[in-house]
This record gives sequence, structure tokens and C-alpha cells, in this order.
Amino acid sequence: MATIEFTEEQTMLLETAIDFCRKNSPLDNVRRQIEQEHSVDAAVWSEMADLGWLGITIPEQYGGLGLSLADVVPIVESMGRHLMGTPYAPTVLAANALVASGSEAQKNHWLPRIAAGAVATMALTEEDGNWRLKEIQSQGVISGGSLTLSGTKCFVLDAPQAAAILVSAMIDGAPRLVLLHSDQLAANALTRETVIDETRRSYTLDLDGITVPAEQILDGADFASIEQAALLLLTAEMAGGLAGVLHVIVDYLTTRKQFDHYIGSYQSLKHPSVQILLSMEACRSHLYNAATLLADEDHKAIEAAIRMAKAQGSEAFAFAGDRAVQFHGGFGFTYDCDAQLFLRRALWCQYQFGDAAYHRELLGPLLLDEVS
Repeated sequence: MATIEFTEEQTMLLETAIDFCRKNSPLDNVRRQIEQEHSVDAAVWSEMADLGWLGITIPEQYGGLGLSLADVVPIVESMGRHLMGTPYAPTVLAANALVASGSEAQKNHWLPRIAAGAVATMALTEEDGNWRLKEIQSQGVISGGSLTLSGTKCFVLDAPQAAAILVSAMIDGAPRLVLLHSDQLAANALTRETVIDETRRSYTLDLDGITVPAEQILDGADFASIEQAALLLLTAEMAGGLAGVLHVIVDYLTTRKQFDHYIGSYQSLKHPSVQILLSMEACRSHLYNAATLLADEDHKAIEAAIRMAKAQGSEAFAFAGDRAVQFHGGFGFTYDCDAQLFLRRALWCQYQFGDAAYHRELLGPLLLDEVS
């Protein structure tokens, strides 16, 4: 078994991210931001770019830091702890996809812009909610030097802010990625979705009739690495969310009294709280094990570790959010209770890119010897 590593770079990023998110995303700010047009203030996003966070995985020749996706994990974990809603994760995913699959011209044009603060996002999910990224209904037809798209994408995060959107489509019978510019979208192409986590800005993207130069098709289409990166960042967010909701729970259990006793002294509340603590530590162990393995060449081990992390984190965070609401009694079911903010985030993360049952089904062939 590989030793779980936590590098000096990750330590520094975690310390900076904890302070940054604590300062910029207290729960009062989270609630206020829900009512704003964008998921993050422009000044906060600019500060994140100045810290170099947007260029962590971008090679140095394109204006980035040239580090790995594992170095993004502490930042996303800290954001999850404070329910910080930003376009950070989709921007990192889009940058990673460009690094892996983009042409040299696409990299030279877009990666320096992303590192400097341009927002990017991904449009991968179809209307049927299929979690298998290569099973795509959206189509692209090449005619001459142009590509005409059709179909609908769901859960496109922070799309109005995005300067670039990477869209998956079937082109000549193969799953491909297309890089759309924001000014190539029709005025009515984006529709705001109502989703469980109100800190998210999620949109439906109508591709019908969008025509772009065929050169905007990416050279490659590594959907496996896109999925693994998305699962890793979702697990980081869930690990942080577990720490955040546990703080809410402990704060309430040690201040609320019933029958002249703090309610945290009752075993029916104490034992589930300990279970949440243990599940948080297990989630972080799975998370940083998967992050450590990213540097290896054992793709089977990487996939297994990431799927285990997502499956465990999905169930643990949902359970913690549910218990937090229940522990607060009748107040927990009201909109004013902070516990429900974490439960909403948990339910969103649980079903993005596959729930626990889905990933455990895929883990079978990876972990068990095939029966001849």
C-alpha cells in the first residue's frame, strides 16, 4: 500500500486557503452571496488569481505554476469547509482538459488567460443524467471548415461568467470536446436551473444551431482523466464539508441545554457525532491517498482509489448533513438553520459524477479477481 503523502506545497496551500476561506466565506457571507448574480465577488476571484491558485496545474510555459492536481486538493477542501461557492473547480477542470487534450494554439491562447483570472467551465452532463461521460447525445456535424452543434447540456456551472466552455459532443461517431467562446452563444442559450444547493450557479446550455470553426475541436478527448479529476475535487469538497458541518454540530451540542444538561451529553447525539468525526477522517484518508497515487503510473490503482474516495465521501457527508438537521430539532428544518446549507451541499456533491452505488459497482472489477 502506498504511503499517503502531504507535501510542503500542499501544507503551504492549505494554510493559506484556510485563512482565505475563513475570512471571505463566513456563513453570513454564504447566505448573502446566494442572492447575488454571481457565485463569488469579483474582488475575491481576482485575489484568488493573484495567489496563483488558477494556474496551479497549468505548465509554467503557459503562465502557471506547473504543479499537480493533488496541489489543488487542499484549496478545494478549504472551500468546502466554508461552503464557498466559486467557479474554481470547473475552471481547474477545464484548464486540465486543455492541458491534456488541447492543441498548441488553444493552449497558448487560453491557458495564460485562465491563469490570470478568466473563468472556464465544462458542459458534460446530458439531459438523461447519464454519468458515463462517453455516452453522449449531443451531436456535432462538420461541414467544410465549420462545426454545427445540437443537443442540450445540464449542470453547466457558472456559465454566464465563463469566457470558455468545454462541451462534449459526438462528432463523426466519436466522443470529442469542443471549446466554445462565450461570444459564440446565442442570447437565450443559457437557462438558470433550480438545484438543491443554492450556492451553485447551474445552467442548461442549448447547443442547437451553434456553429463554430472546426479548429475549436480539441485534438484529444481524455474523458477518463476528466472524470477522475472531477471525482477528486468533489471528494475534497466533501471532506471539507464534513469538517464544516461537524463544527456546526459540536457548537450546537455544547451550547443548547435540555433538562439542565447540554444536549451533547446524551448518547443518542454523542455517538452519531463521533461517527461523523471518524467518517471525516476516513474521507480525508481516502482523498489524500488518491491524490498521492496521481503521481504513479498505475492507472488501475488511481481509478480504484478515486472511486473509493467518492463513494465513501458521498455517504458520509450526506449522513452528517442529515444528522446536523435532526440534532437542531424543529429549527433544523427551517431555512435559517446553517445545518441545512451543508445538507444541500452534501446532496449536490453526492450525485455529481455518480453516487456511491454507481462507483461501488465499477469498483468490483478493479478490486476483485475476475472469475473465469
